[in-house]
Amino acid sequence: MSRLLTIDSMGASLELLEGWQRDAMIQLNRKLSDRSAKFPCIPAVQGHALQHFRYGFIPLGEAPESAEILAGLLHEYGRGSRQFGPYTSLVVLIHAEERDHQVGVEYYERLFWQLLSRTTAYDTQPWPTDLPEVPSEHLWEYCYGGEPYFVYCGTPAHENRQSRSFPYMMLAFTPRWVLQQFNARAKQAQRTKELIRQRLAAYDPVPPHPDLKFYGAEDNYEWKQYFLRDDNESLPKCPFARMFRETTQ
Repeated sequence: MSRLLTIDSMGASLELLEGWQRDAMIQLNRKLSDRSAKFPCIPAVQGHALQHFRYGFIPLGEAPESAEILAGLLHEYGRGSRQFGPYTSLVVLIHAEERDHQVGVEYYERLFWQLLSRTTAYDTQPWPTDLPEVPSEHLWEYCYGGEPYFVYCGTPAHENRQSRSFPYMMLAFTPRWVLQQFNARAKQAQRTKELIRQRLAAYDPVPPHPDLKFYGAEDNYEWKQYFLRDDNESLPKCPFARMFRETTQ
């Protein structure tokens, strides 16, 4: 049985979801379909509306098994993503204990990088040969199953950056091939990027984070955009560490 859900399958699966999972989907649908406060990322709004997205859940981000669950979701998604549509992303919603709502953005930042690092221990595919393996190289991207992804993180702790605020911790994995197809239509892509910037300025009560730059530029590091802090600060070094499972002979 698939662990990935679509909006179309949600009705049939709704009663099987836990209370927080149902609430998370309701909140997400509300955020991405709001016509008065338009979510800045236009391709994300389209992917959700066109049912190109796939959704998964992690019961508790800090639990030891959370990385294995995320690995399973990425594995299943990666096998079928090219059949899901040109605006597809994998959206993973993560439950937070009540006490977690009392902690700041830095807590979720640590949890985010910890989760990405631990998940790589379950990856059986080699790192793509055309991509750097270390985040200090500006073309580095997070990869799983041989597939490069742009990763977005939203949390309950974000207040100033409403574009990164969500009642539950949320990860969105967008395959690089989706972004390449988007950028292939140069004029349309440029116009869409301009609209995204306009929407972002209206959506967030603070200016765009200085780390929001364009892929491929030598001063751009994609990992800095994965998790944006609520202010203009950023980590001096990427915390990602590729992990490997110990094997016994």
